[in-house]
Amino acid sequence: MSLNRSVVGALAVVAASAVWPARPAGAFCGFFIAGSDAKLTNNASQVVLMRKGNRTVMTLSNNYQGPPDSFAMVVPVPVVLQKENVKTLPFDVFDRVDSLSAPRLVEYWEQDPCQPPMPPMPAPASAVMDMEAGGAPSRKGRDLGVKVEAQFVAGEYEVVILSAKDSGGLETWLRQEKYNIPQGAAAALAPYIRDKSKFFVAKVDIKKVKRDAQGVVQLSPLRFHFDANELRLPVRLGLLNAGGKQDLIVYVIHPDARFEVANYANTFIPTNLEVADGVRKNFPAFFAELFDATVERMGRKVVVTEYAWQTTGCDPCPTPPLSLDDLVTLGLDVIEGIGVAGGAPPSPPGTTKPSVAARERARATPQPFYGTPPSWVLTRLHARYSKETLSEDLIFRQAKPAMGGRANWNGTNGDEGATVSQTDTGGVNNFQGRYIIRHYWNGPVACEKPVYDNWGGPPGNPFGGAAPTAAKGLATAPRGKIVLKTEVRSPVPLLGIAGKAPPRRTNPKTK
Repeated sequence: MSLNRSVVGALAVVAASAVWPARPAGAFCGFFIAGSDAKLTNNASQVVLMRKGNRTVMTLSNNYQGPPDSFAMVVPVPVVLQKENVKTLPFDVFDRVDSLSAPRLVEYWEQDPCQPPMPPMPAPASAVMDMEAGGAPSRKGRDLGVKVEAQFVAGEYEVVILSAKDSGGLETWLRQEKYNIPQGAAAALAPYIRDKSKFFVAKVDIKKVKRDAQGVVQLSPLRFHFDANELRLPVRLGLLNAGGKQDLIVYVIHPDARFEVANYANTFIPTNLEVADGVRKNFPAFFAELFDATVERMGRKVVVTEYAWQTTGCDPCPTPPLSLDDLVTLGLDVIEGIGVAGGAPPSPPGTTKPSVAARERARATPQPFYGTPPSWVLTRLHARYSKETLSEDLIFRQAKPAMGGRANWNGTNGDEGATVSQTDTGGVNNFQGRYIIRHYWNGPVACEKPVYDNWGGPPGNPFGGAAPTAAKGLATAPRGKIVLKTEVRSPVPLLGIAGKAPPRRTNPKTK
């Protein structure tokens, strides 16, 4: 079943940041409802959207703040989801994607200018079960125009799929079920009811959840799959639980295209910037300041591209590229039928005709796979917003290939920022946020014609050096403590940063 104007993004954001500790502000495409009078707020959200044709697999996670009482999440979805269309994933599933695509800090040492340039460094090798009868929701919702379309248990979530004729009836139904609805919920739900969306209500049993070392609840990421003509993320609904500015990172994985938003401005993060040595002390805080300055300069109503690269490679690599197991976990099993078959294949969401269901099951049956994993394109989009900036749902579209943030074989910059190919299709995406600490040669110069700007590892180990540092936890990185003009040595015209000239080297033999 396809919808021309579906809220496909809603699925993805239910659990996007559950792997990280709770924060005072964040993003959520649905909203939380508490089982008491306590107020719940959510934090930074991350969403993975794997997309091919009209098939979308969404994986999401959200953090929340509030008392350790039972609470639930409400998210609009485009079709009636069945138990086999919803699954929980391991807590670390987002850490892999985040680490690979996060802005990275690298460190280079200038090599002896009297030694011949070193040859290029070798490239790196690149439980769902039926809900017990005692947990069934009340049927009195029928009188309010609310219908229970499906119900089941997935991990720590007790899931109910609802349809509603009007937002007031849905709000009343939720209140009758003893949930404290955020103010403005009915008005926020109304557009989705007009679009004939269904509503995914996932009640969390706090007794089943796990906590991190600090005692913060960790919700299992949730994965959904469905068919829809439009790729859309309902960010408006998340503002109901906002504790401040919302931070949202969306990862789109597609066979051959990067993605951008269609209904807001897009920009690329400034990249290939040389930075002061002190940035190593708090790289996330530095990048958060750079990101905020970029968003401010672009008028705030903007989504920032931080990464667009093939999934089979990276350079430099903070973590190995995505494996076949990673891609299967994020949706390759239901999109391409790749994976180890086990149990009954999933029914396509929204399918009603038996003949259609049979064909879809045959297509979706996962098959064993041997060999190199397929090379898809991973795009990382980052937004930090409020009601005044991004007040409409995000709509995504395919975009032309992009390059930027690369290095030459000798460690010099391969470009000075993002460039977009004029080719509509078929180009390779190689864009990343890359920031460099450079240690200029200050040793003796014992030759007549020194050659500078050959970069590598520390003295005595030209192929060595530390692995790149990824900027993670950006939603809660300290802000307002970094002065960009002090820390950035490269010129950044967009931000009015003139930059600083590199140290002047002198040749003792020619003084």
